Order: sequence, then structure tokens, then C-alpha cells
Amino acid sequence: MTYLKFTRGMVSALALVAGVGMAQAKTDIVVGMQLEPPHLDPTSAAAGAIDSVLYANVFEGLTRFGPDGLVNPGLAASWDISADGTVYTFKLHDGVTFHDGTTMDAEDVKFSLDRARAEDSVNAQKGLFAGITDVTVIDPLTVQVTLGAPNGSFLFNMAWGDAVIVAPESIENIKTNPVGTGAFKFDNWVQGDRIDIVKNPDYWGEPAKLDRATFKFISDPTAAFAAVMAEDVHAFAGFPAPENLPQFDADPRFQVLIGSTEGETILSTNNKQAPFDNIKVREAMAHAIDRQAIIDGAMFGYGTPIGTHFAPHNPDYVDLTGNSAYDPEKAKALLAEAGFPDGFTTTLKLPPPSYARRGGEIIAAQLRAVGIETEISNLEWAQWLEQVFTGKDFGLTIVSHTEPMDIGIYANPDYYFQYDSAEFQKIMTDLTAATDPATRSALLKQAQEKISLDYVNGYLFQLAALSVANAKVMGLWKNAPTQATDLTAVYWAD
Repeated sequence: MTYLKFTRGMVSALALVAGVGMAQAKTDIVVGMQLEPPHLDPTSAAAGAIDSVLYANVFEGLTRFGPDGLVNPGLAASWDISADGTVYTFKLHDGVTFHDGTTMDAEDVKFSLDRARAEDSVNAQKGLFAGITDVTVIDPLTVQVTLGAPNGSFLFNMAWGDAVIVAPESIENIKTNPVGTGAFKFDNWVQGDRIDIVKNPDYWGEPAKLDRATFKFISDPTAAFAAVMAEDVHAFAGFPAPENLPQFDADPRFQVLIGSTEGETILSTNNKQAPFDNIKVREAMAHAIDRQAIIDGAMFGYGTPIGTHFAPHNPDYVDLTGNSAYDPEKAKALLAEAGFPDGFTTTLKLPPPSYARRGGEIIAAQLRAVGIETEISNLEWAQWLEQVFTGKDFGLTIVSHTEPMDIGIYANPDYYFQYDSAEFQKIMTDLTAATDPATRSALLKQAQEKISLDYVNGYLFQLAALSVANAKVMGLWKNAPTQATDLTAVYWAD
């Protein structure tokens, strides 16, 4: 594949005649990513790497997240909500086409939402659509969505990557040839190496400033450092080697962006596998973990300790780290109470990100100190999805849940860590029905406290958004309110 390389030394013929050199900004970019998507359908997989490439760039939903985390209009230009909060009438933008040239209209919205909520749906976040009772096409640019009960999070839910609008004609090949409505079109996927997207000349909204973008997959932190330093990669979101950030920060060729993410990094625990079906064992494990040592050792100090599955920058966050303070002697006593005075052995299956691989070694040592031995397996992302997320064949794992405000996953007893609490499920049902801000805030705090005191998982830290880029690349998101590398407003400074 030949890439367009515009450098400051290139000049137009007119400028040459005039004897004046004119700099021309680059119009292509290479973006580094640690994880490669398992496929390219954001509506049928839990892998955040899919959204990292495709969200906003290729696929769009009725609403969308902005860089500040607010919910903005997407394919819906506007909407009306009925007085009882159960009927949403969306007015779609006119003149929107899919990348194959077909028109995007209300029928496509109905198809996408009905497909996501169908009984046989494989959408990883099917709960986002559970409250929908009917989707009705009013006219080509108007679609009406009826809910069984008011849902204060509905517009937020529609901004997730799992809720993007797809065309019926594209479904057969969507995993390898995604067809969306975004400012970029899918061009090429060289598996194990890169994905190329190109500017959509027929985009309905503000056109992209870049002509081409390449997502380059580099899993090894040392290789990632070398690629950015050599300027073979122009930006790397989620940079996997935080120890190198000071070196980039001191080099005027680069910029370092340190922001927040929605990524709760947890020691995920199989609540239905013995001995983790015993709350005392889970509590013991929580007290065996030294969060700060993990943050310092695996992330070189970047990260905020958490005691529940909720982002510390959210106004409703409650600091519950005291419920699982580092206390190895208490951990040993709890294990003895649970019937494991000599500890036990379990599996620790680690996906590729450096926070998991590096953090896993530290956690294994901490657990060993209280008698819990772990058999570590380093899995590729596709293996992790198959064995852990889908197959639930694990004792422990480490993963960062980067979906926005996703505490609702704990209400799904079939979710991979298999927590089943009627009390928690009622809290989330009440939250969904609540529209009063004070009521919602109180319920969110109850939800955080419930899973913290049930020690569902080992709550480690909130992942920091660590990005390195060429100093001339403008428009990158500093924070990561959703799993996205949104390039729609990115450009090179002259």
C-alpha cells in the first residue's frame, strides 16, 4: 500500500515559478494501537479495540459522545420526548448515505435497534436496548422509539458503539468490510498489521481534515516506543510504556497527553467458580492487594485507586477503597475462616495490554504472600474473549472496562464474572426508571456500595489516558470518555 507523504519541503508548481517555498500540511496519519480488533462489527463483540478504530470514524449512532463526555446529536438532528418519558421521536439528518452509496433512513434505524434487542442478538451490551418495546417508522426521516418505562439513560445508551446504525445489506460481511455513515470509509485490513481508512467525500456533516488514516497494531511496549521515537507512528493512544513518557515530554518533537478514561481496571473474579463463590474468599483476596504497588509497578504511577466499579471523576463517585484496604494479615485470617488456612491455587488469565501483563505479575506475588497461588496464562485478545469473556473458563483475570458508566453490567448474572444479586438488580431497575437527578445520584451510590461490600471483583485503579503524538498533530482527545480514537477533527498544523 502506498501512502501519501506530504512534507514541509514539498511545494506547488506555482510556488516554484514564483520562487517562494510553500509548506503543505500532511493529510495522512499513522496511529498506533496495542490491541487489534477481533473483527469489525461493534454491534456483536465486547472488544473495545473495535470502537477504538471505528467509533465516530466509520460508524455513527443516533447520538454520540463528545470529547468532554457529553451526549451530542449524531445521526439524529433532534428529538422530542413524550411527557411520560416513554416515547422518543427522532428527526434524522437529511441526505445521509452509507459508504456504499445507499440512503440511511428511518428503516435502517429500526433495523439496527430491532436487531440489537432481538432474542437471538449477540450484541455485547444487549441491556442497553432491553427497555425498548417498539420501534416505528413514521416517515423516512422520522423514527419513534417506545420504552416500557422511562429511562433517564436512554440518550446516553444510544451513544454507545454497540448502538451504531448499520444497513441490512451490509450485515453479511460487516465483520470484515464495515459499511457505515461516518467521515471515513473502511479501506483495507491487513490482519496482524494495520487497518486503513480513507476520507468519505460524500459525508453528510463536517468533512474530515485528513485524507487517510492507518491504525498500526503494536502490542510490544518496547516496539511501541521505538515506532513513535522514529516517527513511523504519529500518534499512539493508550501508550503501553508509561515509563517512557518523561522522555517524550522532554523532546520538542512530541506532545504527551495525560487524561482520564472510563476504564475501571479490575481483578475480575469468577463468582460462580469455587472458591470464589464464597464472599469471605473474595474479601480476603481484596485485602491481599496493594493497589498503589500495582499502580507504581505496572503503570509507573499513572492511575487512581478505586474501591468499586465507578470512575473517580464522576460527580457521583464514592471513595470505597477503605472497604478493601491492603491488609495481608486480615486476608490470611479471612481465608482461614473460609476454610482455606493453607490457601488454594487458581488460574490468572491475562490479556495482552501491559497493565494486565505487568500488573498480573505483581498481583500474583501479592496473592502468593497470603497463600493464594496463581497459574498465569498469557492470552492473545481473541483467546481471552473466547476463554474468559464468552467461555467463563477462568478463576481470575485482569481487564480494564472502558465503556462509559457501565456499572449496570453487574445486573447481568450471565456476564462473564457471573455476579447474581437480586438486590443489586433492583437498584439498577430503580435507576433506569428514575429521572430525578437526586434520586439517580442516591441510587448510583447504593450500587457502588453494594458491589464493593460484596467484593465482586478486586477493584484496582482507574486507567489513565496516556497518549503520545507528534507535536504538530492537532485535535486529538486528551480524555477518553468512550472507547474511541476519534479522528474526525484531527489535522496537522502547518
